[in-house]
Amino acid sequence: MFSDFMSVDLTASLYLLSGVFFILAIRGLSSPETARIGNYLGMSGMLIAFTVTILNLEDNSLSNLILIVAGISIGGLIGTFLSKKVAMTDMPQMVAALNSMGGMSAVLVAWAAFLSPAAFGLEINGYIATASMVEMLLGIFVGAITFSGSVIAFLKLQGLMKSAPVILPLRHVISIGIFSIILVCSYLILIGSQYDQVLFLVISILSLALGLLLIIPIGGADMPVVIAVLNSYSGFAAAIIGFTLNNLALVITGALVGSSGAILSYIMCVAMNRSFFSVIMGGFGDEGVGGEQVKETRPVKIGSADDAAFILKNASSVIIVPGYGMAVARAQNSLKEMVDKLKEMGIKVTYAIHPVAGRMPGHMNVLLAEADVPYDDIYELTEINSDFAQADVAFVIGANDVTNPAAKSDPNSPIFGMPILEVENAKTVLFVKRSLGIGYAGIDNDLFYQENTMMLLDDAKKMSEDISASI
Repeated sequence: MFSDFMSVDLTASLYLLSGVFFILAIRGLSSPETARIGNYLGMSGMLIAFTVTILNLEDNSLSNLILIVAGISIGGLIGTFLSKKVAMTDMPQMVAALNSMGGMSAVLVAWAAFLSPAAFGLEINGYIATASMVEMLLGIFVGAITFSGSVIAFLKLQGLMKSAPVILPLRHVISIGIFSIILVCSYLILIGSQYDQVLFLVISILSLALGLLLIIPIGGADMPVVIAVLNSYSGFAAAIIGFTLNNLALVITGALVGSSGAILSYIMCVAMNRSFFSVIMGGFGDEGVGGEQVKETRPVKIGSADDAAFILKNASSVIIVPGYGMAVARAQNSLKEMVDKLKEMGIKVTYAIHPVAGRMPGHMNVLLAEADVPYDDIYELTEINSDFAQADVAFVIGANDVTNPAAKSDPNSPIFGMPILEVENAKTVLFVKRSLGIGYAGIDNDLFYQENTMMLLDDAKKMSEDISASI
């Protein structure tokens, strides 16, 4: 047996080594310059963890090995196919889908351990150890919430469900009631109820329902934070199941994903002036303002590609503000061509990225990297916000909510208090957008109607190409 070659100390050491690789991978992913190396380190850590797990199988019969290899091969093929086919604009919902798979994996492992505890070494005198049962219950709870919550996030991001908050009557009371029932059922299982399988099923179903109730009330403006929170949940679910399986690598990996996701969620909440507790509890206390507001009909200045080209050519400094509209139109490459022409004329061009621009953290950074935009040209909100006052042109391409002055001026706005890119301070604002419609947060943008704003109403890619041609 392979396990004869693997001592407990050697196994623990190799799992620890894989954990070190995972930590270095996260460190590498913190910067675009080192992201590729970070990916390779993460893959290496996973290869080590997988190999050690295979070598430690107590039953490594040919049939078991075939099943394991078949499962990994099928999953690998599906992952490869999706990586080639899924557009970068669909990456946020892809992440939501993967989070849901992580949650469901925790649920299925918990059920397997519950139904066959002897196979997992969890049985003591014919009963499941209390600590193991607690781990399984937590795995079911967190995993099911992650799964159903991620499904809702996917539906909202994919446009199959409206992005505005869905406010259910007495939702907080219902959520508290469901959580209370889950606690009672868990207690009955722990004290040895004869209906433990039924109670385990009830906990699973109620946890799925709780995940739905937590995510449905959260609106589109907070969706990037939701993605980070659900990613954190999936990590903690994996860590909990790692304890059940007595797998150190799974515990380390899950803890890293869970903690890093939680830290990212907190950072994003600070960037959006949102309550971290409010978001993770499903918008607790948020009555879902916005989402159905009707856009105003104030006078607006509409220009053409030729107008924009003339203004850009006569500028000395331009700040590009990309958003989800750029992602949808896949305009990053045509935008880069336009910027290159401006740079050839001696015009200073930089990019300003809001922490929650797009539908997930880092969405705009990835798109710009895909177009080979130099990393030194890209700045975060806190680094560049003061530069708008000295800029001749702020070129906004599909970034709606993160540039809306209502976040500073309208206490009744659902995005009030959220730090924005202060593009209105530039001498001229060129705003590329398909129409004057409301943004993902469901509110009108006051920036459209300012005296120094010129709206360029067209597809972002076509408009960038037209401006480039005119230049």
